Amino acid sequence: MTKVAIMGYGVVGSGLIELIDKNREKNDNEVVITSILVRNKEKHKNCSHYEVITTDSEELFSKESDIVIEVMGGIHPAYEYVKRALTLKKHVITANKDLIATFGQELFNIAKENSVSLKFEAAVAGGIPIIKALTESLCGNKVNAIKAILNGTTNFILTKMGSEKLSYDEALKEAQKLGFAEANPGADVEGYDAARKLAILSSLAFDKSFKWEDININGITEIDSNDFKYAKKFNCKIKLVAEAVKCRNKIYTSVKPVLVDEDSILAKIDNEVNGVILNGDEIGELIFIGKGAGKLPTGSSVYSDLNDIINCRFSDIGSFNKEKAEMINYAHKTCNSILRIRTSDKDEVVSRCRDTFNNIKIIDKSLKDEVVLYIECTSEAYVQKFIETIKDEIYYKGSKKLIFI
Repeated sequence: MTKVAIMGYGVVGSGLIELIDKNREKNDNEVVITSILVRNKEKHKNCSHYEVITTDSEELFSKESDIVIEVMGGIHPAYEYVKRALTLKKHVITANKDLIATFGQELFNIAKENSVSLKFEAAVAGGIPIIKALTESLCGNKVNAIKAILNGTTNFILTKMGSEKLSYDEALKEAQKLGFAEANPGADVEGYDAARKLAILSSLAFDKSFKWEDININGITEIDSNDFKYAKKFNCKIKLVAEAVKCRNKIYTSVKPVLVDEDSILAKIDNEVNGVILNGDEIGELIFIGKGAGKLPTGSSVYSDLNDIINCRFSDIGSFNKEKAEMINYAHKTCNSILRIRTSDKDEVVSRCRDTFNNIKIIDKSLKDEVVLYIECTSEAYVQKFIETIKDEIYYKGSKKLIFI
């Protein structure tokens, strides 16, 4: 018999409990839910296991349990509860990427000191088993690169803007209506959610510690219909891509909207679906695609962790405690881009571009106070340096770039 305490009975929590009940006949080891912590007990009066639901965290910790599962979300009080559970020598499972990205190093140390496991498969990419792939299946490989779509909200918005020609605001409202976006979607649309997930994957892939705040992050709030029009000219789609690439002894990391060829794998990952492409030295390219959120997909990953602990399958995660990765904002690789410059002197901007880059093409000069250029160069750093050289000029009013990957 395995006794389990669950913190949270929302979307993920209800999915997990449904899977526990559904799979009882498969397991020789009976899973007993001893306590479920919620904010409002009356809200769950028609839910299963109502008799063990409580609003009192002390009651949850006072009852005997072998495993504590945190699916409540947010950093506080989740951090305090998880830390307490580990200190009490209980195995912990969490679906909380904010918690792992922010306090992973400390929590894994506490777990090790108390000889218990901290598992987090559901923290990244929902139902895709990417954590287990990196920590177990690919342990004989050195990962060279990660390219991923890690946020379902932004992928849904960009898909709708591209395929149905919706504005950003219209696509966001539809995402909120369907439950794919929060009322306050800032963490998603500004790229922070994807950056936290990329930091977790990078720590596991490159065996170093990563701070998500150090990643070069750009969200999708400035993307408009003209960006999609220009992307179409090059047979591309726009995706918010999280990328980590080994560049000698440094790691290039970024989360930003980019241009991907419409025939590529990333271009075919639409709506709320997530995808991760890994490149390993021995295995080559591996592609993982699946639902990145939702009741049962995410619940399935939590249940997988539960099943591992019940069957004594533990992984020692030490990468969060390794030396800090040396991160760079620009990769040393060919960088073609669409550069949109708002200016009162289009001809001067074009002239300055021709003086700086060997190959440029004018895409659009019809917009008022804006010129759109296609630029080929050997590094994004050179594009950024060019912007820096003209931004103090009286004719410069702002810029935006989209990189081809």
